[in-house]
Amino acid sequence: MRIENTTITVIRMADRIRFVLNDQPVELDGLSPMITLLDWLREHRGLRGTKEGCAEGDCGACTVVLERADGHREAMNSCIALLGQIDGQAVRTVEGLHGPGGAPHAVQAAMAESDATQCGFCTPGFVMSAYAFAAGGEKGDLDTIHDALAGNLCRCTGYRPIVAAMARVAGLAVEAPPPLPRRAGSASFDGRFHAPRSLAELLALRAGHPEALLLAGATDLGLLASRARKPPVSLIHVAHVPELTAVGETDEQVTIGAAASYAQATPVLTASYPALRTYLARLGSRQIRTMGTLGGNIGTASPIGDMPPVLIALEARLRLASTRGARELLLEEFFLDYRKTALAADEVIESIVIPKLWQGEVFFCDKLSKRRDQDISTVAAGYRLKIKSGRVEDARIAFGGMAATPKRATAVEGALKKEGFAAAIAAVESEFEPIDDWRGSAAYRLQAAKNLLRRLELRVTSPGQAVEVEAL
Repeated sequence: MRIENTTITVIRMADRIRFVLNDQPVELDGLSPMITLLDWLREHRGLRGTKEGCAEGDCGACTVVLERADGHREAMNSCIALLGQIDGQAVRTVEGLHGPGGAPHAVQAAMAESDATQCGFCTPGFVMSAYAFAAGGEKGDLDTIHDALAGNLCRCTGYRPIVAAMARVAGLAVEAPPPLPRRAGSASFDGRFHAPRSLAELLALRAGHPEALLLAGATDLGLLASRARKPPVSLIHVAHVPELTAVGETDEQVTIGAAASYAQATPVLTASYPALRTYLARLGSRQIRTMGTLGGNIGTASPIGDMPPVLIALEARLRLASTRGARELLLEEFFLDYRKTALAADEVIESIVIPKLWQGEVFFCDKLSKRRDQDISTVAAGYRLKIKSGRVEDARIAFGGMAATPKRATAVEGALKKEGFAAAIAAVESEFEPIDDWRGSAAYRLQAAKNLLRRLELRVTSPGQAVEVEAL
């Protein structure tokens, strides 16, 4: 535990960070926007119910709840959220829960009455995840509860009474969220943290500050401030730009703004591509999906990112924007080499456009990882197939973890269309030279990709008999 010795940097800022904390308005001047929300809560505000366990968004001890203007409550990791990101938001910590007349909140009472705490270190995080779950009006079935708790770890292994407490508070009515502070225009905190409110302002900042990193959800960049204790020098926060947070659809396509969170994008994505329901539930935790974005997952260009192979298979296109104009690019053409993309220094990813399935098309996706929850993929795959009279007439297949970049499997596709699944499986070895690391050897990845194609054959030839892939 290093939090107790954290030094908070004091500087002068052009604008004050304004947000609501536990129903009370807060204005901050003279604090670095690059420190984490967790550090500020504990060391500046003295709210130490929120804990640091892992400093990387995995354990859930730091869980707080983001209270949105539309009434939604979403659990989030405060250890990787930067203070500047919280401007214009409303946050609730465990200290902000209370029942009538100062009594414990119903969630806290359910945890106590179910004996759902042991050493107590992780308990505040579980309480806040339970509060967000209760406020969402969800069913109290085991699958939903387990999904809500996937981002919280208990070292004492006391999960059964915690699950019992969650079942008691399912669908609990909660009070309306507090009004959010409004900001008329863009903000700049200390000249290093820029928060534009329009696309034009974002593009001008991008052109004027090519050295600045683009910040969406901070599930990746936040680690620089939390775990490494070396926050970025300069950031442009894109999460307040309407064009980058919009989620919409037509009869032909789905459009997801690059800065829309997974939580915001999931309803539209799963309605159009039902196979993503299970897949997205394994992409991080609810805390991570509150913050993480499709644009961020694509922009980091990791060969084991969860979404790129799925989106490549779906023939997704990127809309890239700069002060010079906008252009569209197929996602498969965006990745040039390991961590290298076609994004110019003055460009941003504005949105991801995904064609809907045509009649006769089916879509599946798989993720293999060392553990089911909260793990990056070892091998990920997406498959979009056109089937007629039991035969695959067309195919788009892509894999992650099988090369230096997420990669479309064109040779596998060709073999599948011409000769069938046996030929497609044989084509894997000639198409890919997998990465080799501690998550999986190159040989394992080759065999895993072949096995996933065998499983795809079962899905196509024996619908309903294949079960969802679990973590291996």
